[in-house]
Amino acid sequence: MTREEALSSIKANVENANLVKHMLATEAVMRALARRLGEDEDEWGLTGLLHDIDVELTEGDMKAHSKLGADLARELGASEAMAHAILGHNQQHGIPLETRLDKALFCADPLTGLVTAAALVRPDKKLASVEAKSVRKRFKEKAFAAGADREQIATCRELGLELDEFLELALKAMKGIAQDLGL
Repeated sequence: MTREEALSSIKANVENANLVKHMLATEAVMRALARRLGEDEDEWGLTGLLHDIDVELTEGDMKAHSKLGADLARELGASEAMAHAILGHNQQHGIPLETRLDKALFCADPLTGLVTAAALVRPDKKLASVEAKSVRKRFKEKAFAAGADREQIATCRELGLELDEFLELALKAMKGIAQDLGL
């Protein structure tokens, strides 16, 4: 599967522009994690890109979400490891996070929302003006971007990354595609 094929499938299955931006952000963070950890950037990036492809198709039903997504990813040519990570990122299914790919997607997914929210409260609403220390400060504010599960983000330690290092890596990755994110 190529990135273009994945994007084509996303365009066919996802109408919400903000959801697409979230998927692009997750792709960027996953690629950065792969580089940092010496893993396959394309495999990790495509996993991040496709992880929420079924949200609208399942109408937000968390009991169905990611099951269809894993199947759609397989149909596009995703490896079983990629499909497992997509399935496992939704805790509703109780799938154990076994591989580094599983764990990376699990902790990257909510972090993109926290970083995006940190940008949107800035006067210029741009990632360029966000610093890692401000993301760290917002991380500590439980009411800020409350949907971004802090415990889930903190599982980055299972990848051998300290939280501050992970926040910095994700922010830098997202800044690299800020134009695509409208931030």
